[in-house]
Amino acid sequence: MTNPQVTIVVAPRERFSYARQSLESIYANTDIPFELIYVDGNSPAEIQRYLEAVAQEKGFQLIRTNYYLFPNRARNLGLARVNTKYVAFVDNDVIVAPGWLEALIQCAEETGATVVGPLMCHEEPVHEVVHCAGGEARVVCDATGRRRLREKMYKQGHQVVDVRPKMQRTQTELCEFHCMLVRAQIFEQLGFFDELMLNSKEHLDFCMSVIQAGGKVYFEPSSIITYVPGQPLKPTDLHFYMLRWSDAWELASLSRLREKWQLAEDSYFQHKYKALGWRRRNTILFPLVYQLTLGMKNQFLEKILMYGLFAPLEALLNRYLTASYARRHLKQKNTQAAPALREPIATATPRR
Repeated sequence: MTNPQVTIVVAPRERFSYARQSLESIYANTDIPFELIYVDGNSPAEIQRYLEAVAQEKGFQLIRTNYYLFPNRARNLGLARVNTKYVAFVDNDVIVAPGWLEALIQCAEETGATVVGPLMCHEEPVHEVVHCAGGEARVVCDATGRRRLREKMYKQGHQVVDVRPKMQRTQTELCEFHCMLVRAQIFEQLGFFDELMLNSKEHLDFCMSVIQAGGKVYFEPSSIITYVPGQPLKPTDLHFYMLRWSDAWELASLSRLREKWQLAEDSYFQHKYKALGWRRRNTILFPLVYQLTLGMKNQFLEKILMYGLFAPLEALLNRYLTASYARRHLKQKNTQAAPALREPIATATPRR
């Protein structure tokens, strides 16, 4: 068998309950040789047993920790074991279409791209609604000299059938970590992913760092993937989801982004501060309110239950969870050093 030139690193995004469907899609829809490293951050017992069985069957590396992982830490654990020309970072809630990986590599080979992103879609039915088709991620200076972040994703919400026939491979500035092919050599310049970026905007930070280092980011529409959000979540997903999208982690990430790129604390950041916790409210609390109101559309009652009862209680619980995690797993030596986490407790099966 030809030696693979790419390693797929699968990392947990926000839940575990879609792991089987996602991993099966990778093996069903990838025809070229590849290595695979699966990073399992404290999945529930059922998923753990499944992953261990498939790792033995397929011969991929399985890295497991007994604590939840924030994204850049999970990617770094996988990246440390990569020895191929390319690495494809894939979240554990992604469905890939046939030929997805071949198209990304072909783009990189033909353009010399450092990073290549596919046509990203979201939700089921898969591959129908665009989430990101490239975009903008850069720092601009306004008339007063303040440095501001420019972020924009192209074609979000459009129907794939309407826009894909008009799309062409193009150089861009933005690719998300739902699925991203990276030329591994860039990490010799940049080092590992910034672990002070705990849960938000780490894709912006990485893409801007690549471009700053002289690399190129491309969008490749002949590769298509879909990430599938989980709503409602399974009970075994709740703790991880609440931690993953915690206020503390998001504030820390935004602060790191602002300080690292010397950005003004402008309306972009003010909007992010006001929206803290929106994912948890939409995914966890609103379904609960809906059940308690028996599906009645009473805005006054919904607001009372949400903002008078559930949201304040959930915010307290969220602060407790993040503080507990920080005491056990985050050891921040200084503001410039990445948080040090315990090493994985489990390990790897022999590679193919």
